[in-house]
Amino acid sequence: MAKTMQTATVTAFGKPLELREWDIPTPGPGQILVKTEACGVCHTDLHAARGDWPLKPSPPFVPGHEGIGIVVALGAGVTNVKQGERVGVPWLYSACGHCEYCLSAWETVCAEAQFGGYTKNGGFAEYILADPNYVAHIPAGLKATEAAPIICAGITTYKGIKETEAKPGEWIVISGAGGLGHLAIQYAKAMGLNVCAVDIDDSKLALAKRLGADLTINAMAGDPAETLKKDTGGGAHGVLITAPSLPAFKQGVAMTRKTGTCVLVGLPPGEFPVPLFGVVADCITIRGSFVGNRKDMAEALAFAAAGKVKADIELQPLSAINEVFDRLEHGKVAGRVVLDFATV
Repeated sequence: MAKTMQTATVTAFGKPLELREWDIPTPGPGQILVKTEACGVCHTDLHAARGDWPLKPSPPFVPGHEGIGIVVALGAGVTNVKQGERVGVPWLYSACGHCEYCLSAWETVCAEAQFGGYTKNGGFAEYILADPNYVAHIPAGLKATEAAPIICAGITTYKGIKETEAKPGEWIVISGAGGLGHLAIQYAKAMGLNVCAVDIDDSKLALAKRLGADLTINAMAGDPAETLKKDTGGGAHGVLITAPSLPAFKQGVAMTRKTGTCVLVGLPPGEFPVPLFGVVADCITIRGSFVGNRKDMAEALAFAAAGKVKADIELQPLSAINEVFDRLEHGKVAGRVVLDFATV
């Protein structure tokens, strides 16, 4: 095995990523080494590289939390994965395992949680160190490039839909029909929901329609909340906001039906005002949802393995990462870009 690997590294916030050679790490006790086959590119990676969020990573670091690959080395004491197994190294890199949140399947909010491509080096590299207790186990028959978006965009939207508590036959709004939203539409349809997709890009709305959306609304064409309430008889029972856009958050609350739930997963910087009278008088729930737990991961992957959910992917080499980031920032990625390490 080679001694070095190619990485795309954040050396300073707001600067282009640098293609750098790093030493291939050696797994310590309780760790595994994964040879990367593919890694999805997420809007979170862009936030990480710019240092947008209050809890910032520490440059230099390697982004990427949708890394899929083959386990090639085991550290001492590892028994729950085997060499040759295909796994994913997701956003939730590890957690303490014993706090009140870990014990109640809310490990994503554990105070000691570590995050892939953020507080731990991630998948924009030919090899990834990982915690075997938190890797995703990729079902047989699901290609690495197909699985990559599922372990972040897939689980995030699947969990978010569950958090709306919308029931089969009820209406759900998917606000933002791009990288997360196009998967959310498929999960929602597979779960028996009536789906309204909202976006400002007609091409993304056309994709939403092809994926089964029952209703599409361009948020630039009038008031989307009024349109939705007219067409659904009162608004959506559940709203999932995937768009990293503050106006989408305000619209999302307005589109929520009385006693409904608006779930926030998009993470634009800033704050958004909440119309207190309407939220209280209409008994609306506003809820944050942060990725998902390990059971959610297995369920999200099972939908994909069964062919019910399929990411619209575009393959690119690692060397194209800065061009991909630029397109992502300007809304020029229709589905999900996946870095294919067969063409690094």
